[in-house]
This record gives sequence, C-alpha cells and structure tokens, in this order.
Amino acid sequence: MTSSAVSHSRRRFLQGTGVFLGSIPMMGFGMPASTGTSSASAGVSVQKVRFTVGDSFVVGNLYLPADYMGGRRYPAAAIGGSLTAVKEMMGGIYAAEMARRGYVALSIDYRHYGESGGVARQYEDPETKADDLVAAVTYLASREDVRPDGIGLLGICTSGGTVLYAAARDARVAAVASVAGHLSEPAVTNPMLYGGREGVEQRRAAGRAARAEYERTGENRMVLAYHDTDQSASHVGPMEYYMDKSRGGGVREWKNSFAVMSWEPWLDFDPISEAARVTTPALIVHSDGCALPDQARKVHDLLQGPKTLRWTDGLHFDFYDGAKVPEAADAVAQHFERYLA
Repeated sequence: MTSSAVSHSRRRFLQGTGVFLGSIPMMGFGMPASTGTSSASAGVSVQKVRFTVGDSFVVGNLYLPADYMGGRRYPAAAIGGSLTAVKEMMGGIYAAEMARRGYVALSIDYRHYGESGGVARQYEDPETKADDLVAAVTYLASREDVRPDGIGLLGICTSGGTVLYAAARDARVAAVASVAGHLSEPAVTNPMLYGGREGVEQRRAAGRAARAEYERTGENRMVLAYHDTDQSASHVGPMEYYMDKSRGGGVREWKNSFAVMSWEPWLDFDPISEAARVTTPALIVHSDGCALPDQARKVHDLLQGPKTLRWTDGLHFDFYDGAKVPEAADAVAQHFERYLA
C-alpha cells in the first residue's frame, strides 16, 4: 500500500469462515480479534506446510475445503499479500474464502518474512518472491489432493503484481488474479510516490549504502514499513490497516519493518513490464479508491491472454479485510472455476 491511497474509514470484517487449525481457532494463531471466527460448522481446516526453495524454505498455511475428501483432487491457488505481509494477514483471509468456495488454498510467508527462511529479514525482492510463488505451484502440484493442471495464483496489493512475474515465467500457472494490485512502473510511479527524481535517487543511494554495510558487518538496517506521518518510513500516508491493532497491526507474526537495503529491488518492481508477457488467463479486481487505478487499467490492456477487468468501488484497505473481500473472492472463484476446472 502506498501513500497515494485516499483516507480509509474504519471497518472490521467479520469473516464468518469457521477457520480452524485442528480444533484450535485461527484467532490463536495471530489473527486480529476482529477477524476471529466461531463457526466450526463451516468446516474449513488449516495445515502448516513447508517446502524447499533454493537453499532455503517457505512456510505456508494450507486451507482445505469444508467438503474435503481424501482421494479427491481439487483445484488450488497459492496466495500472497502486501509488502511485508505475512500469511496470517490478507493472504490468510483470502485463502479461507477460497477454501469455502471449494479450493485448496495456500497462503505463504515469502522468504525473508514470517516463518520462512531467508537470512536478511524484512528484505524485499520481487524476483525472489516470484520464485517463491513458482515453488508454491510446484508444492501444490506434488500433492495427491490437487489437480496439477488446476493451479492458480492470487495476489493482493504488492503480490497482485508479483503473480504476474510468476505467471510470465511458469506455464503451469493455469490462471492468475490480482486484487487491489500495487501495479507499479518505475519510470512513472516512483517519482510520483517518492518525491520526484531526487527522492528516488536518495532512496537508491540509502539502499546501496545499507547493502554495503550488511555485507561488511552483517547489520541489517531497518526503517518502519508503514506509518501515518513518520517520514522515515518506507510508506507514509493514511495507513489505518497497519496502525490498527484490531486489524493488520495486531497480527503478532507481522513486523512493521523494511530493510533499507531493499530500496533498489523495491524501486525496480515493474509489473507493467511483465504484463505483456502474461498469456495466462488473468483477472484484475480494482477500483478508483485503490492504489494506482490507472496502472490497473494499463496492466489489463497489456495482458496477452484471456483477461477480465472487474472494476468496482471501495477503498484500498477494504480489499484486505473489509467489506470488499467477499465480492473480490467471488470474482476470483468465478475466474478460477472457468480456467482451473
């Protein structure tokens, strides 16, 4: 989420998903109290899984449908969230929603975040994240309860762009969906978001200096990832979702930190350049109240395969844990049903 977003009204999303890990409610695993559930009858269950990526590993929460039956193969989706997000945040909310709609859904911690590996913590690297999504596809395809030709990718906010990276690289991705995507384009969006060319270059220089310090001493310099007013944070603006302890800010697995040496790879994040390489059936869910609405339209125009632009209303954070989640999840499920069936 970027500082270009408008003010966000305070909302709580009562999921009503009945998500349980064994017999223990997900509230006990870092979900904010406002998104906790009590309906065990819904039957959605969660397993913690781990798989290898390169010389490290990724940890995810795997959500199984309420009608789950052994010996059956299900369509599946791997899901990622916003910058610095962990699997217990919007990725987990959407994974629960997709499981309720009949999908095996995997919400992951990217490497460098949460429970996953990666020595430099809170380090943002779009290329590494794309590799993690590809590895998640490999993991899902290896499962006996997943159809290997029926795996999609869903990204919320930053991951709405990262899924385009992965889909452009891996033909096994049968469908892709971006919800409230942060669909940046360095030459256009970086000066707009970071105070012009001078602000961008200052951040790049700070990132290079921090990387050199890390390589020399092992010290990983951090700044806040999000803040309403603190200009030293990587993202400054109305950041209600992250500041609110009953929402994302209350997820104990999440850290409001951004490794300063992330600036160069983050500023190079370019889903626009990837969009023209994506032939996978794609869905873009966005609104004028989301970050970078013109970029969402541009991505849709550039996509080379079957594509749908679902333009709706609502503010950016409404798509994280708010009133727009059910609508977005319905749209994603309908898109996946068409291409993963």
